[in-house]
Amino acid sequence: MTTRAQSVYYHRSRFTTHLPIDRRYSPSHYWLLEEEPGVWRVGLTKFATRMLGDIVEFGFSVAPGAEIGVGDEIGTIEGLKAVTTIFSAAHGRFQGEGERLRKDVTLADSDPYGEGWLYRLQGRPAPDTVDVHGYVAVLDATIDKMLESRHAGGESDGHTDER
Repeated sequence: MTTRAQSVYYHRSRFTTHLPIDRRYSPSHYWLLEEEPGVWRVGLTKFATRMLGDIVEFGFSVAPGAEIGVGDEIGTIEGLKAVTTIFSAAHGRFQGEGERLRKDVTLADSDPYGEGWLYRLQGRPAPDTVDVHGYVAVLDATIDKMLESRHAGGESDGHTDER
């Protein structure tokens, strides 16, 4: 793990990414970038988009101007591997969805920390958000659990023991 060009390089198991250092990160794999005081752009981390697979559709169940709280269900996102709820990673007033993402949903995968952001909100991040180094610890713990469950679940290694 090294810091280069305003990001932290992360590599573990079969996952590699560059994490921007100018953001807060949630344990639910959202990132938050403060664009101006109290206005946050929110998106999915590269880890989240990898778990979902290619993003094919998303939508919000709240209107711009609506008050939302940390953990509120505010929409859904569908990938080739899974459909999941979009939860609010902050408390405040929903400002709307990512305009560029609506026009090109593939930006969630190809540019998750840039034009592929999900929504904007005026308010404050959840108290459990962390800086990039805290998120590295979250990723380590998440990948540890995934590897543990893979080994505990007895996933096949490709060999059979038929007699």
